[in-house]
Amino acid sequence: MRHNILIRDLVGCCLCVFLAMASVTSSLAQSTKTIPAQKTKSKSKSKDALRTDAAIKPPIDYVIGLGDELAINVWKDSELSKTMPVRPDGKISMPLIGDIQAAGLTSDKLRDEIIAALAPYVSHPEVNVVVEQIRSRSFNVMGQVNKPGSFELIRPTTVLDALALAGGLQEFARAGHIYVLRPSDSGTKDKILKFDYRKVIRGHHLEENVYLNSGDTVVVP
Repeated sequence: MRHNILIRDLVGCCLCVFLAMASVTSSLAQSTKTIPAQKTKSKSKSKDALRTDAAIKPPIDYVIGLGDELAINVWKDSELSKTMPVRPDGKISMPLIGDIQAAGLTSDKLRDEIIAALAPYVSHPEVNVVVEQIRSRSFNVMGQVNKPGSFELIRPTTVLDALALAGGLQEFARAGHIYVLRPSDSGTKDKILKFDYRKVIRGHHLEENVYLNSGDTVVVP
């Protein structure tokens, strides 16, 4: 009799353990199924964010222009190291090599040109070119803004940035009909880039918040 009771208790304990393990296994299986869906959703969001960022990515290489101030450093040669503006003819002057074209080149390209010109006079010249002040690039903001005028384009600037620099919109500005006039590279008709201020500040049509080029004019009717 006692033997039968012990067997019955043992069987009951085993059954409880089995049911508990089955419950844990079921919970793990359900949680495992939900994880991939969450990851997929997160990846989808990150891809959308990347597309938005890519649409308004600013230009990478700055091209030197007239009036820009350049700091040119030649290693271990204080006589050749100078800070100078780019002249109206687009050139700069340096000892030994004379005039050299600067406007229209990037800092890296100008550095390579200076190294090549110095090579006959200096053994293995090491040159660094830095644009210290940008004075050749500007954009305009006109129309129903508080401070219309011309502004230096010294850093990547979006349409929203430009409107902020111009003191914001006036009371009766047509915020949904702002546009950017962009001169054509070929000298033909200017491009018109639409900008709906009301939608952009609400997070819609962010691709309209473009980075400005030198010579652009933001018009607020």
